[in-house]
Amino acid sequence: MLEPLRAFFTKVISPIANLLIRLGVSPDAVTLVGTIGVCAGALVFFPQGKLLVGALVITAFVFSDLIDGHMARTIGRTDKFGAFWDSTLDRIADGAIFIGLALYFAWEDPDKVDLVLCLVCLLMGGVTSYARSRGETLGYSVKVGIAERADRLVLILVAAGFSEIFDAPILLPIGLWALAIASTITVVQRVWVVRKQAMAEARTTI
Repeated sequence: MLEPLRAFFTKVISPIANLLIRLGVSPDAVTLVGTIGVCAGALVFFPQGKLLVGALVITAFVFSDLIDGHMARTIGRTDKFGAFWDSTLDRIADGAIFIGLALYFAWEDPDKVDLVLCLVCLLMGGVTSYARSRGETLGYSVKVGIAERADRLVLILVAAGFSEIFDAPILLPIGLWALAIASTITVVQRVWVVRKQAMAEARTTI
């Protein structure tokens, strides 16, 4: 859903990416630093209830995901390790965000419903990414769904930040419910589209 904004943000971060290239910094290093920053923001600030600070720190480091990709394209990198490295660290960063929120709710939420929601979002976010990766490995087109990674990040970070800005704690649970539902729908969409393509492929080989 947010894919059209990628071109705009790419233009914004281009000067930074070009500077890092001139300094001899590798895209892999940028990916690693960005992941460490996201994990620190999530695991240090969220459990303490500092939701706005955590969201801002995470947002700042999330842009490394655009910077490293732009750097790789600019220098003409062709090996596949960068994509593997980026995808692997993305899963770690995403997991840290929901672990941080789960720790926050473990201490703040007596009935633990929001804690369970964090775990659902963690699970379904991982399955969403896996379904696409596995489907594309099998040769199918799986880039569908109402909640891709960028959408999920924006939703949870906005919900976390705004819940503190407006002193409205209910906004974060609402965001978690929306994300849990959207992620589940996205998994179903991806399973369905792979099934359609697999069935069509099977019919053509009979």
